[in-house]
Amino acid sequence: MKILLIRFSSIGDIVLTFPVVNAIRKSFPEAKIHFASKKSFETLLLGAEGIDQFHLLSDSFSSFKDEVKKEKFDYIIDLHNNLRTRRLTFGNSAKIVRFDKLNIRKWLWTKWKLKVMPNVHVVDRYLDTLKVLGIHSVHQTRNTFNVPLSERVIIPERFPNIQGPFVAIAIGAQFRTKRVPKEKWVEILQEIDGNIVLVGGDMDREIGDWLIGKCPTKHMVNTCGKLTILESASVVSQAKSLLTNDTGMMHIAACFDTQIISIWGNTTPEFGMSPYRPEGIKNDQLFQVEGLSCRPCSKIGFQECPKKHFHCMTKHDAKAIASSVIMD
Repeated sequence: MKILLIRFSSIGDIVLTFPVVNAIRKSFPEAKIHFASKKSFETLLLGAEGIDQFHLLSDSFSSFKDEVKKEKFDYIIDLHNNLRTRRLTFGNSAKIVRFDKLNIRKWLWTKWKLKVMPNVHVVDRYLDTLKVLGIHSVHQTRNTFNVPLSERVIIPERFPNIQGPFVAIAIGAQFRTKRVPKEKWVEILQEIDGNIVLVGGDMDREIGDWLIGKCPTKHMVNTCGKLTILESASVVSQAKSLLTNDTGMMHIAACFDTQIISIWGNTTPEFGMSPYRPEGIKNDQLFQVEGLSCRPCSKIGFQECPKKHFHCMTKHDAKAIASSVIMD
């Protein structure tokens, strides 16, 4: 049996498809599992186990479509379900099942505050697509993320200033309304004792340097833009705690024993996007500002607060967040 999974973006959404790969591999050990995504996520996909071949979109969509079509898949499981993935699969002879993103329900919640979303994690909804393969029941286990040996970071060697336990802080997010403001991070950092490692991409490097400048007495290192996504995952896997926005690194951290302290802004975990911990991690903490009539205002985020006040982030209690950190 030959199966194609499709998910073009983003980091967290792709990581949350890995349980689908695991479930197929467990049920059909001999199946050929392919995965279609963007070229920019090639490194991230190395964190998955059980994928036989990648199909990566870079420049020519028509060539990409031809590449997929010639594989003659038995099944295509579209976990993205947008116009582009429908174009990709149009005319394909495979049996196609598409993930229901429940966008109308999300719109009703963000626009009219009607809570009509099911109380089901997005991973479990991804797994529902496997009914087409006859997989009707999947034992829920923690998601897995494999860091290749070549990408593993030995903290004391790579960052000599960090000796012993440390807290990792993922300071970035694609949309600004999902990011803790840098001034709020300063409030939080001032309350944390011990080693601190900032993780993020190139776009976060400047803010990371700014935070270090604002907290000169803190034992802190900025790795933003200096590590690959797999190296950053390696760092997070070794952290005692991760403080994070609603972003991809939060979902990667859920694959490890690291305590997750998630800080939510304009989005809500009730969309089914909380850290995937089926077995539960008793020390995980989730912080969101309660009682705001404007929240959630988007299923993904904005670059500016529509109300201009950004209370969903600025009103977070920095001391409460910092006090939840485990460092031993």
